[in-house]
Amino acid sequence: MKAAAPDTFQDRFAAAMAAVGAPWPGAVGVSGGGDSVALMLLLADWAKAGKHPAPVVLTVDHGLLPNSHKEAERVRKLAEAFELKAHVLVWKGAKPSADIEAEARHARYALMGGWCAEHEVTALYVGHTEEDQAETFLLRLGRGSGLDGLSAMKPVSPLPIPGHAQIRLVRPLLNFSKAELRDFLRSRKVEWSDDPMNSDSRFARARLRAAWPQLENLGLLPSRIADAARHLARARTVLEDMTQGYLQRGTRPGEGGALALDPLRLKMLPREVGLRALAAALSKVSGEEYRPRFDSLERLFDSILGGSLGGGATLHGCIVAPASTGGQVFGSATVTVSREPPRKVKEPAAAQRRKS
Repeated sequence: MKAAAPDTFQDRFAAAMAAVGAPWPGAVGVSGGGDSVALMLLLADWAKAGKHPAPVVLTVDHGLLPNSHKEAERVRKLAEAFELKAHVLVWKGAKPSADIEAEARHARYALMGGWCAEHEVTALYVGHTEEDQAETFLLRLGRGSGLDGLSAMKPVSPLPIPGHAQIRLVRPLLNFSKAELRDFLRSRKVEWSDDPMNSDSRFARARLRAAWPQLENLGLLPSRIADAARHLARARTVLEDMTQGYLQRGTRPGEGGALALDPLRLKMLPREVGLRALAAALSKVSGEEYRPRFDSLERLFDSILGGSLGGGATLHGCIVAPASTGGQVFGSATVTVSREPPRKVKEPAAAQRRKS
């Protein structure tokens, strides 16, 4: 039997919360813009209806504009008007002169993630919308991203800040448009303010937003692009499941955080899955957050499968080599991935002469 459609906007949001698993207690990042203010109110309604603790509002004074502290204070007062606790987090220190968007995003997540970790809040909710999903897809397409990049933002993911991966980053508005969120705010007679940086042509996302009318004339609607990202996300999930299946059955932990790999089982995988599995093994051993360069990964993968690894190779902070006799848990073809020891920094010649 088909489920009945939600009766109200809040019902639709409750369905979205159920779809993301509603991790709680939660904090909500609020910039003062329409998307995040709408999310703040929707979360407050949802928590009250379900008799959950109210969300905590976090806003960041980024210091990138002269009036940033005033906007942060406005958000705090707005939250308190709805009887929500709010905290202003200040981004201190020198500000970047390049790659400002990425640096500001990292600073916001670091500040809010640190607050959540300190106060044992398990989830940080952010107001990314359908348009944000579509913009992310197009920006990553322009950078030549592969499947993982083009499948864009997940509804729930680890906070992308080292040391805070235990905090869930939750995006319950990915199926909501900016227009309907603003209609919701108008129905509640709540004002919002848009960050001037959102229309600053120095930033790629702002330039893309200015181009939406032309894109829509070509049939490239945000909803259709977001749908394409969701289709790719389903494909990514299948590949990730297959990759985890190999890691469970085709690897064994060794001493000092090393991993033993079964190259025969690796060879039986589809190439895309095999490359993902090798990359995951390298990252697990090295502790590196990002994957190795794809061309280097392919060369290593082919040398393992082709039996041309020889005495071994290094990649991504790891040594990949045939296993010793005692470590051949998958037979004589076993390959071991171990962490590469730190390289000694060669002293300048002048310093060596002073010691002699």
